[in-house]
Amino acid sequence: MIRVDAPGYPVLIGAGLADRAGALLPAGGRSFVVTDANVAAAGWADRVAASLGGPVATHVVDPGERSKSLGELERLLDALLEAGIERGDRVVAVGGGVVGDLAGLAAALVKRGCRLVQVPTSLLAQADAAIGGKTAINTRQGKNLIGAFHRPEAVLVDLATLRTLPERELRAGYAEVVKYGLIGDAPFFAWCEQAAGALLAGDEAARRHAITTSVRAKAAAVAADERDANGERALLNFGHSFGHAIEAETGLPHGEAVATGMALAFRLSARRGLCAAADAERVEAHLAAVGLPTRLGRADPVRLAARMAQDKKCRDGRLRLVLARGIGAAFLDDGVDPAGLAAFLAEESHQPGSRSASG
Repeated sequence: MIRVDAPGYPVLIGAGLADRAGALLPAGGRSFVVTDANVAAAGWADRVAASLGGPVATHVVDPGERSKSLGELERLLDALLEAGIERGDRVVAVGGGVVGDLAGLAAALVKRGCRLVQVPTSLLAQADAAIGGKTAINTRQGKNLIGAFHRPEAVLVDLATLRTLPERELRAGYAEVVKYGLIGDAPFFAWCEQAAGALLAGDEAARRHAITTSVRAKAAAVAADERDANGERALLNFGHSFGHAIEAETGLPHGEAVATGMALAFRLSARRGLCAAADAERVEAHLAAVGLPTRLGRADPVRLAARMAQDKKCRDGRLRLVLARGIGAAFLDDGVDPAGLAAFLAEESHQPGSRSASG
């Protein structure tokens, strides 16, 4: 088992942790498990609950982004209050990023904050979403616009849960892994180019290395800027300003939308003379090789630009995008004017591609 220390809590990485959760977590308090129907059907929520001992209530939500809503948050809060959850009790999120976000926000709100444990079961959540203490739900105006910072007391990454993950979801989660190479670790991106096939095929050593590298990178970024105040943590949103807009417009899974967003960010960087065209081509080639989309397809560029204007990184009405000076050299750029972005998106929407964000 590998331990990575994030600010204020441990991230434990290994196989079989779901069955050992009770022994690995701090003692005291009751537990309330939150999961989704797919994870429940795979048995992971029951295994975590059984390891915790005693009577454990379980709340099951529908899979997918639609559960990150005000209505579902209200239902979960009602369930927590009806169960008599106290501040010394803990919410245990067993699932992917949607479950982690929803359960985390509920834990931040109930009784002004109770304990939280993250047991991520998707590659996306294990490498990224479960780390860092951000929780949120979506609104019709955009993704993750209502939320709170709420640290978990621990994150348990059980590599065995990836064995029951659908192939498409595994590929989508890989986008968040390769992101860490693109923003600040060129050697890790080169490793990804060589090892992605093994990772996606089930090689546990490759998965362990990829997740551990990603978690360490995110923990370091969070330690430098936990509350997203000085721009350091904003680099973790590479590809997400484009990606969140694409996700909202097309319904594409988060990781696939982010993959498209990262390819767009590199092409925009190359177009502005910030990085070599060869870098953008290399990034696109790798993402396409693992089956991830890299082109907009039929997504409406005008609507995408309007959604990007709602991005959380905007300041005083100015766009702030994470762009790149090369592979492993991302930076926060507030010099992209809205008209230039709209023109870029319009041009991109007419480009052919092997896979597009609109399917």
